[in-house]
Amino acid sequence: MTLDRANRGQKIEIVSISDSNIRAQAIRLGIFEGCRLTCAEKLPAGPIIVQSHMQEIAIGRNLAKRIGINVI
Repeated sequence: MTLDRANRGQKIEIVSISDSNIRAQAIRLGIFEGCRLTCAEKLPAGPIIVQSHMQEIAIGRNLAKRIGINVI
């Protein structure tokens, strides 16, 4: 399953980030393989907003399609 399919309120764990450039950018934002996040919001035809502790990050749909997740 990929991040773009997560639903609002779901707790997720990142299992893979396919592109090494995207992985490097995500690490700078505190998103890495094995980290656990909450899908805070899913805007219609817009970004997915994930929450880690007190930080919220908006991730575009095309980018979210490249991030593999598990729902926990």
